[in-house]
Amino acid sequence: MFRLDDHFLSGTSNDRGGSTSHFLTVIDNQVLQGTALNVTTAAFCFALFFCYNLTGGYAMVEIKYVGDELWERIERAVEIVKQRLRRVTGALNAADVPYAIIGGNAVQHWVAQVDESVVRNTRDVDIILNRSDLPRAIAALEPCGFIFRQAAGVSMFLDGPKAKARDAVHVLFAGEKVREEYPEPVPHIDEYAMMQDARTLTLEALVRMKLTSNRDKDRVHIRDMISIGIIDESWLARYSPELQPRLQQLLDDPEG
Repeated sequence: MFRLDDHFLSGTSNDRGGSTSHFLTVIDNQVLQGTALNVTTAAFCFALFFCYNLTGGYAMVEIKYVGDELWERIERAVEIVKQRLRRVTGALNAADVPYAIIGGNAVQHWVAQVDESVVRNTRDVDIILNRSDLPRAIAALEPCGFIFRQAAGVSMFLDGPKAKARDAVHVLFAGEKVREEYPEPVPHIDEYAMMQDARTLTLEALVRMKLTSNRDKDRVHIRDMISIGIIDESWLARYSPELQPRLQQLLDDPEG
């Protein structure tokens, strides 16, 4: 097994774990000793060496916030996302632009109906629009400070001129595939449930989207739903043959 020798890891204050030439000697010695050294391992070791020497030690996150200030930052981050969602839905409702909330916020809405302890916070605000309604949506959201942008094939409304993509409202278009290889398109705009003033994608359509994307966070969301009993074996028949095995795997292994 490849390892860095003790001299490299605990070098004196003069060499901070060894010079570049010493580091390369360590690598060479491991190879000469017959140790398997693949490209991934070598890349990791070079990155480790760079970080160690650049910072005078291994890179760490500086603890700047504790106590009430820390909790306030956490609470503010959650509240910003909630307010962003409310501003978007309020403006679209006022302009009578059809939409549906999807993603982590939609999961929150459904999970909270059964067990609020399973609700997960999300930093994302995601919605479905009809592509034909995009000009109306832009007109409705611009007065609220949202700026429409497209980057790398992704449509979004930035929350202000200095906002980053992670601070945006991300848009998918109803009836279109997010990726060509996806087995299902985005649900239609009329697949929604009205939760007071928020048009939220129906649970069945939301699960279909999650199974279609099938990312780690999608599987986590579905497992949360399984854990509180709002999805079970009876749901398999609701989905296409391509999606059924994905749901069955999560039902068979709900703990991941």
